[in-house]
Amino acid sequence: MAQVVLTPAAGKRLIAKAIATHPDVQSTLNSGIVVIVAGTTNGYVAEEILALIGQSNGFNRKCFYRGIVLPPAQLMSETGRRPDESGFPGDVVIAQGKWLKGKTIYDVIDDLKHGDVILKGANALDVLGKRAAVLIGHPEGGTVITALKAVVGKRVRLIIPVGLEKRIFGNLDEIVTRMNASESSGPRILPIPGEVFTEIDAISLLSEVKCDLVASGGVGGAEGAIWLNISGDVEKMDQIMDIINSIINEPPFEL
Repeated sequence: MAQVVLTPAAGKRLIAKAIATHPDVQSTLNSGIVVIVAGTTNGYVAEEILALIGQSNGFNRKCFYRGIVLPPAQLMSETGRRPDESGFPGDVVIAQGKWLKGKTIYDVIDDLKHGDVILKGANALDVLGKRAAVLIGHPEGGTVITALKAVVGKRVRLIIPVGLEKRIFGNLDEIVTRMNASESSGPRILPIPGEVFTEIDAISLLSEVKCDLVASGGVGGAEGAIWLNISGDVEKMDQIMDIINSIINEPPFEL
């Protein structure tokens, strides 16, 4: 048994390493289309998957987002979107093993079919219910509405990499109703149907050990950190601890 503390950045890196080994991602990379929708967690995911297929040159995680949450004094706009998206590099679209640079989910949504995979991050996580939701600032619903056309219409697989720092409490549907009410202001929110994938899921996939969230928080760079208790047989524990030790000092995300 071991206890580990993961900062949000380390958690993102751990999730990304596990997503790159996910059976659905692995089976689709060379035979179908994998769309990694821009976002901070998915920036790490894109790094790991592009490195896996030997095509990481030219990818910059720092610019890989449309909307972002910053401290109030630094917030870019009411919706958290970049004021100028002319330099946005696009989502990461991998078709039959090739990264189609500059393409976005909007460019390939009509080409997606059953068996393809969309990776889309989230802003709210119901840990017990294994549900996630996305904040929406775009008046037409943004990338999540586009993604759902393929997920619901064509049974495209949706995987939601999301850190435990984004956990919420209470009834998610009631929260959504209040935030989307006509008298409310600020971003809207939409629950999304898909496979929620957290640090706990990452550890389980990478080593098949048992993992529990037991505490959280910190200061001096550990704000938003999570404390995990991990248990399993010696061989599997050694395996996952080697992975955790390799990412434990992941530097904070920088704009």
